[in-house]
Amino acid sequence: MKIVFAGSELAPFARTGGLGDVLDALPAALARRGHDVSIVLPCYSGLENDTRLAVQPTGVQLPIALAGKHSTADYLQGETPAGVQLFLIRNNAYFDRPSLYSEKGADFPDNAERFIFFAKAVLELARRVAPAPQILHLHDWQTALVPVLVREGALPLKTVLTIHNLAYQGSFWGLDFALTNLPGSQFTAESLEFYGNLNLLKGGILAADQLTTVSDSYAREIQTPASGCGLDSILRARSQSLTGILNGADQQRWDPSSDPALPTPFSAENPAGKALCKKALLEKLGLDPAPRGPVFAIVSRLAEQKGIDLLLPLLDRILADDVRLIVLGEGDTGYQRELLIASKRHSGRFAYLRQFDEATARLIEAGSDMTLIPSHFEPCGLNAMYSLRHGCIPIARATGGLFQIVQDYDPGSQSGNGFLFFEYLPEALHNAITRAKRIFQDQAQWQALVSRAMHSNFSWDLAAAHYEEVYQRALKS
Repeated sequence: MKIVFAGSELAPFARTGGLGDVLDALPAALARRGHDVSIVLPCYSGLENDTRLAVQPTGVQLPIALAGKHSTADYLQGETPAGVQLFLIRNNAYFDRPSLYSEKGADFPDNAERFIFFAKAVLELARRVAPAPQILHLHDWQTALVPVLVREGALPLKTVLTIHNLAYQGSFWGLDFALTNLPGSQFTAESLEFYGNLNLLKGGILAADQLTTVSDSYAREIQTPASGCGLDSILRARSQSLTGILNGADQQRWDPSSDPALPTPFSAENPAGKALCKKALLEKLGLDPAPRGPVFAIVSRLAEQKGIDLLLPLLDRILADDVRLIVLGEGDTGYQRELLIASKRHSGRFAYLRQFDEATARLIEAGSDMTLIPSHFEPCGLNAMYSLRHGCIPIARATGGLFQIVQDYDPGSQSGNGFLFFEYLPEALHNAITRAKRIFQDQAQWQALVSRAMHSNFSWDLAAAHYEEVYQRALKS
């Protein structure tokens, strides 16, 4: 099949979360399976000069209508390190900025215009490439207008829309609808209108030929009022076209036996290097060496979704023991302030790092014993996969994809690869931590658990096969 992916992120070049990881790994997995795959991405600051992408001009420039004006889309072409064809859409006024969506904690005020422009430019590319794509695979609200444009134009293209996180919908005030240049019949409850606002994701959900999301559990949850973010009734109406497919993890990119970011390689078969990674991690962050208890880690955006509000009341109780805690991530300024204060209060035992750095993140995964993932909701939970790959045992809330990735440890049957809790309460998280610390003291049990975790298999090939089935259903629709 000829498949064109379009999204707003691509790891490691432009990434804020799991969306970028998927746009990096899934097209490559499909290409390995014999499909003709391309990726379309905004040309963010610095991308055209990144030697890893071998970007070249195509000479194609097209005017894109936005209400009563036109903006120019300049098309560049390159290739990802995995060998997948890449198109960059350049418009410096929209995309040459220091970050992808926001600055100083506030969304860019023209995000509607930026990504309506991008969606239209994607469609113009799809109409011109040869051979013509059979499938347009769109991702999240930033490209959700494309299925609406395809349907309105009665174009011979099939669309698949993946919802990575329903909480982010591309909702803007109703006057921004004019930027779409669509007839007023599309600004109704049957398309893009949502309580007077323009809702790009809602329009895409209603217009796409097939819908997917990033785990079976999340597909069920978003059809309920509790987790549907106001769109649950629409998703229930489209349930026959909605498929949950658990993301995979790049087994080569997240391989501690060959990762140059680590001071010492290790594997499930040769685990000794993990202890040396722990020693190097504590030295790098200035934490006291050789704790009697485990090293806990969190690598996450500091958002309400991630359950940071469960952790904050427990910090003093957790750090009263001889353990270490490392948090890497930025986001909510209130959470950042509380974590910074706690790191001063527990100097030597707790380190808070705000600025994300991928090499440091990998060392944290490799050098920590346990990762805390107390999410309020979690569509997939890729970080749990990465942690398991590094023998860093997840302590996670049983929600969304985490409920599929993490199997609760059972000492009787010696099964499971982590520790789950269900209630969204600080005490439930603390009980799971206590249970994990008890097993940590029995090194024979713990090493068996670590080995089992590192053998967990989340292959992208399995996910790619499921996507092929979705594409076939789209072609038949």
